[in-house]
Amino acid sequence: MKGNLLTSYLAGALAVMAGIYIAGGISGAHMNPAFSFAMCLIEQFPWWKFPIFMFVQTLASFLSAGAVYILYYDAIWHYSNGTLTVSGPRETASIFATYPADYVSIANGFLDQVIGTGVLIVVIMGIMDTRNKAVPKGLEPVVVALLVLSIESSMGSNCGCPLNPARDMGPRLFTYVAGWGPEEERRVRANAREYNEKFQYASNCIKTSKYNIVTFLPVNLFEQFQEVANTYFLFLLILQLIPQISSLSWFTTIVPLVLVLTITAVKDATDDYFRHKSDNQVNNRQSQVLIGGVLRQEQWMNVRVGDIIKLENNQFVAADLLLLSSSEPHGLCYIETAELDGETNMKVRQAIPVTAELGDTSKLARFDGEVICEPPNNKLDKFGGTLYWKENKYPLSNQNMLLRGCVLRNTEWCFGLVIFAGPDTKLMQNSGRTKFKRTSIDRLMNTLVLWIFGFLVCMGVILAIGNAIWEHEVGICFQIYLPWDEGVHSAFFSGFLSFWSYIIILNTVVPISLYVSVEVIRLGHSYFINWDKKMYCAKRQTPAEARTTTLNEELGQVEYIFSDKTGTLTQNIMVFSKCSVNGHSYGDVQDMLGHKAELGERPEPVNFSFNPLADPRFQFWDPSLLEAVKLGDLHVHEFFRLLSLCHTVMSEEKSEGELLYKAQSPDEGALVTAARNFGFVFRSRTPKTITVHELGQAITYQLLAILDFNNIRKRMSVIVRSPEGKIRLYCKGADTILLERLHPVNQDLTSITTDHLNEYAGEGLRTLVLAYKDLEESYYKDWSERLHRAGSAPEAREDHLARLYDEVEHDMMLLGATAIEDKLQQGVPETIAILTLANIKIWVLTGDKQETAVNIGYSCKMLTDDMTEVFVVTGHTVLEVREELRKAREKMMDASRSVCNGFSYQEKLPSKLTSVLEAIAGEYALVINGHSLAHALEADMEVEFLETACACKAVICCRVTPLQKAQVVELVKKYKKAVTLAIGDGANDVSMIKTAHIGVGISGQEGIQAVLASDYSFSQFKFLQRLLLVHGRWSYLRMCKFLCYFFYKNFAFTMVHFWFGFFCGFSAQTVYDQYFITLYNIVYTSLPVLAMGVFDQDVPEQRSMEYPKLYEPGQLNLLFNKREFFICIAQGIYTSVLMFFIPYGVFADATRDDGAQLADYQSFAVTVATSLVIVVSVQIGLDTGFWTAINHFFIWGSLAAYFAILFTMHSDGLFRVFPNQFRFVGNAQNTLAQPTVWLTIALTTVVCIMPVVAFRFLKLDLKPELSDTVRYTQLVRKKQKTQHRCMRRAGHVGSRRSGYAFSHQEGFGELIMSGKNMRLSSLALSSFAPRPSTSWIETLRKKKGCEGSSVGSPSGAASKTLKV
Repeated sequence: MKGNLLTSYLAGALAVMAGIYIAGGISGAHMNPAFSFAMCLIEQFPWWKFPIFMFVQTLASFLSAGAVYILYYDAIWHYSNGTLTVSGPRETASIFATYPADYVSIANGFLDQVIGTGVLIVVIMGIMDTRNKAVPKGLEPVVVALLVLSIESSMGSNCGCPLNPARDMGPRLFTYVAGWGPEEERRVRANAREYNEKFQYASNCIKTSKYNIVTFLPVNLFEQFQEVANTYFLFLLILQLIPQISSLSWFTTIVPLVLVLTITAVKDATDDYFRHKSDNQVNNRQSQVLIGGVLRQEQWMNVRVGDIIKLENNQFVAADLLLLSSSEPHGLCYIETAELDGETNMKVRQAIPVTAELGDTSKLARFDGEVICEPPNNKLDKFGGTLYWKENKYPLSNQNMLLRGCVLRNTEWCFGLVIFAGPDTKLMQNSGRTKFKRTSIDRLMNTLVLWIFGFLVCMGVILAIGNAIWEHEVGICFQIYLPWDEGVHSAFFSGFLSFWSYIIILNTVVPISLYVSVEVIRLGHSYFINWDKKMYCAKRQTPAEARTTTLNEELGQVEYIFSDKTGTLTQNIMVFSKCSVNGHSYGDVQDMLGHKAELGERPEPVNFSFNPLADPRFQFWDPSLLEAVKLGDLHVHEFFRLLSLCHTVMSEEKSEGELLYKAQSPDEGALVTAARNFGFVFRSRTPKTITVHELGQAITYQLLAILDFNNIRKRMSVIVRSPEGKIRLYCKGADTILLERLHPVNQDLTSITTDHLNEYAGEGLRTLVLAYKDLEESYYKDWSERLHRAGSAPEAREDHLARLYDEVEHDMMLLGATAIEDKLQQGVPETIAILTLANIKIWVLTGDKQETAVNIGYSCKMLTDDMTEVFVVTGHTVLEVREELRKAREKMMDASRSVCNGFSYQEKLPSKLTSVLEAIAGEYALVINGHSLAHALEADMEVEFLETACACKAVICCRVTPLQKAQVVELVKKYKKAVTLAIGDGANDVSMIKTAHIGVGISGQEGIQAVLASDYSFSQFKFLQRLLLVHGRWSYLRMCKFLCYFFYKNFAFTMVHFWFGFFCGFSAQTVYDQYFITLYNIVYTSLPVLAMGVFDQDVPEQRSMEYPKLYEPGQLNLLFNKREFFICIAQGIYTSVLMFFIPYGVFADATRDDGAQLADYQSFAVTVATSLVIVVSVQIGLDTGFWTAINHFFIWGSLAAYFAILFTMHSDGLFRVFPNQFRFVGNAQNTLAQPTVWLTIALTTVVCIMPVVAFRFLKLDLKPELSDTVRYTQLVRKKQKTQHRCMRRAGHVGSRRSGYAFSHQEGFGELIMSGKNMRLSSLALSSFAPRPSTSWIETLRKKKGCEGSSVGSPSGAASKTLKV
């Protein structure tokens, strides 16, 4: 083989040489880049041709690889199994070069290229040595060709091409292009790592961090220099290193720039360290992997696609697995998916029958099935694939999959085959990337820095032109004793150099200390959040935490909040609260006067000590219900009998009398537990029986059928035979469904029960209606036979069953209704109400079902009965969704037109509104399902959906995936240009938390993924109110006041140089000495503005919470915007004019006490500098709204420091030590000893400050802001107690709404009846666990619709309906 290669290469080299000689050096003769490189080295060809040679050679190699691929397509496909790989074991790229090599890698090829090229260069250096020339002149190309050939022949590890990078890279490039694109299907073979590795599937290592040791410095610097200011200061630093134009030392810029970059880098590194730490914690979790027939402990990150791993009870699932077998009968296992969809309900998964018997490691080790399935995607509820094993194929679905993030419950062990790992898992596919978040103020500051730089250039141009004219007209006359600097030969060039000098001098309009101060202020605000005891949860011992320091002021500008439901708004704890039995409502506790008792006035809960099997955690407050049970009320007994029989709960009795219920939904658990405490105790079940202890007596019912629940039926039923032989159907379900199926004899009872349901629904309780029906034996036999036939029907099985279910569930007798409280987190309704008053719109994005989400919406007062209408969008097609959205918009428009009394609505709209819908009258809400939302988020409909949603007061999106949550947030960010906040507590919320401007994580019961991805975290939703209205509003206020003052004081400081330029021949001479310029922003004025930026507040925290309208200036961006910026710099320029010209005018004719002339450069500089420090100190005193000891110390201390440093720098002692640096001995003392100087300083201060004082007094008197009004009210009423407003529930208006909500899953009934989930030893599962003074804001927000459009719901408006 080597001989053949040698012959072919020799022939090729001779052909190349012949081509060179024949073509006379034409580049087309070069077929080897190494040869071309060598020819350039020996100066046979120019270097500029080398890139052209390389491109042509690589292109030729690329096309050759394509030709080989076409000719040998079948063989390559057979070898590669349809997967083209660029590198790694069994790479296919090498096929196109020569022949496949087992371990040909890019690393090996690159090493060969480097070594071969090094050898070539060394030998060519010997060839080209003119002192000992070993090669005759003219034969250098031949020798070089032979040299290339010999090196290639001797170093053949890369298929004989170590010196032909084109021949190596061309095929690799073609392989990458040919194999590029999305994965079309996934092929996974069990217990075959070598086979699976050639597909180069992702490992199970996850990465949420942004940097590593190698990339940190370049990537972080790249991100930091995206800040325009950092680039600007780097540019200035470069200028200051040029001595011809620099009049300031370079250290004045490089020290603060490096400080800023270092502080930011350390902060970013710290944040990323915690992300790395979190990743390592997850990646280093232990898992049992079946390797070589033995279970070995492996870290999660070492798990590979195709591995078989073992999970044990309560373990997290390491990757997306195909369930192979489990400890449960028929390969069942139970999982909790809170990390995926936020639901803590138990869900069931089942292995396919052919693998369910593989229960021991020896059988699993021999399992070599191959799975061909869909590629990685983010669809949590869908999976499609096929298992090929033993010449058979078996279909796979989502019911066979265990997804990463799930927790194995109530299953001792199970085995699974890894299908997707790491970033390919559905959980990670739904997680957005870690994004670099910046505030709107940061973005505005970047724009302002560009404007300031443009202004700086304009000033530099003006002064440079002035310098050129002055030098041409005046300076030319003084060349004898004021010659131009060396290298300056014309007035024009002098002006050019003067331009750059002034750019350096005037750069302090935006000092680097601005960004240092901003970071310090943000850090201080973050510590205030961390130290806030009112956001500390003592129960969980969890403080609030600001996990980032860059977004604090953005908290004061939030307009949209996107919230998860389960675990965020609710505790996901269901409590049996009330019930209605035979027309009598139980659950309300009355005091001695017969009034409803409040929570704090309730007596002791009902005593269930008579029942030894009662759950001690259950509490009920109405003793009359227990009395009815004890008195033998038949209706009450039947009510609880139904609750103890009609369910799919599993029971386990670990010890005598210790019952543990495992319910598929918390609703069922609450109902069965209630029946248990009232004496109807569900003890056990088999596939055909249910055993209940009724008031201490064990009774076994024969279970004849379970008519399972689903989202269409909205009900479930059981048919049982009592010991007496009576057959009875028990049913529970939604009131909207069951009330239509009652016997007409129930009309009066239905009316009373409906009133009770209205009352329960109005309180936000989740309701179910209970009914029963006696069945004749003959009818049941006939119906049972038809049910059996329908169950075995080959086609339309579900339809046949639904018709039979519907047939038997008619003419039922009403028993009553239950009302369950889905316990909200403490303070949720109040928090939502107050945030709504702050003009913050709250959208709930939940994976829960529609009914549950709507009921929680009513519970937390997002939805109210006073709303004009609640629109429900449930369309399954694009057309249906579009039509439902259109009808909703039309209804809102029609209602608004009717309120406008016939006037043209469009004519009254403000021109800045983008949509007519933004000014509608009335209050509306929108509820949309996940499948409908998928269509609504399509590009051609997203704007319609957004307009409709934004016109509503509340929006609830149900059954949404994590990715859809992020898409909704992104949609609002894209079109509304509003600050968004996302809050959640589970891994299913991570994507939207990362997408929103601000992400808040609730440290709840669903893990810490949401917290780790968040910017802020705390333990309860109610703390969000304080985070936004207090910390957020104060942070925004402080940052805005800080920026306004900072730009003001620096323009006042810098512009004096500009005016001085007209009086110093435009020579770039500074007014102040160099040390004052350096210390002005670092010492003299830094601490007072920092104190204001950290501690200032306009009103106390209690008033911030009491007056939510105070939050709106941040949403409208009123306190710092382009207009406010121009006002600040105008005030700064005005101050600089007075600061320069008043002392200049005084010094023109002033004399000292001894009659000598007062005017000299240093005296003028000291006077202007002293005036400046005093004026800006007085100004910050006026700007400070909240004085602390620190403010006083910093302001007066800075003034004292200025005078101390000033006198020190002009002292004799410092002159003796540094005579060349401090030459003006005694100047400060002599200047400030003159009364004229102090009168000048006082005059300058008064003239600069008085207009500001006058303007603020007039504004406070003529057009006060809401904060001014609140402060005035506080002063007037400081001795009065705060009047607490009580929230009253609005009275019910209009038609009844349903309070039905039942978080149940279809399929458990069939499992129970089949007995597949029954153990032989245990038949149960283990436990689971004020005043609206806002005219100035309302003027901005006023929507010119029509009179009354600002009223919530007009008098006589149509009552709310639920539109489906």
